Amino acid sequence: MKLALALAGLLLATACGTDGGTGSGGSAADPAPTSSPSATTGAVPAARGEVTTRGLATVMDTGRPELCLGPVAESDPPQCRGIPLEGWDWSARHGTYDTSDDVRWGQYAVTGTFDGTTMTVTGAIPAAVYDPAAPDEALPSGDAGTGLVDQQEVRRKLLAAPLPGTLTVSPTPAGVVVEVVHDDGSLQQRVDAAYGAGVVEVRSVLVPVNR
Repeated sequence: MKLALALAGLLLATACGTDGGTGSGGSAADPAPTSSPSATTGAVPAARGEVTTRGLATVMDTGRPELCLGPVAESDPPQCRGIPLEGWDWSARHGTYDTSDDVRWGQYAVTGTFDGTTMTVTGAIPAAVYDPAAPDEALPSGDAGTGLVDQQEVRRKLLAAPLPGTLTVSPTPAGVVVEVVHDDGSLQQRVDAAYGAGVVEVRSVLVPVNR
């Protein structure tokens, strides 16, 4: 039930944010992503080791800290839904977050362990001192752009039966990109088996920490 509620919140936030938001890692020039409130098929894969967010993400606390991985509503205070954070200590992060009444929020690159439902924090870099690495955002390289694969049909199927932890399903000139909370490789293997290698790219928001 806890996982279902977290995922439902993520999907709802994504659905509400696709009109004007860009999502995590998106830009105004990107094709508009599409999302679906349908039930996901299976559980979000847990991470084997430490993971970190792909770039900055919003940590929101309206009573408990959450890591927002989908779009954030630009209200005052902002609104979003995410995965629960354990071990988050606001007292160690003075000057890096905003407040409004009892709500606290800030942007961080968050590192920790992920059990498929909750992220246990081991570190966080605030936005003011974050130095992003060059993004690895290669487009799918399979048959979707050659006419051999019906891209619209692939997208329809991925919306009707979303992968676990789906945040967005976005069209690209070369194929379909599915942004998910976390993929240990098994979700990419699933879509490769279903649609062919390179047709769909599963892009994990939580990625392994490079040591």
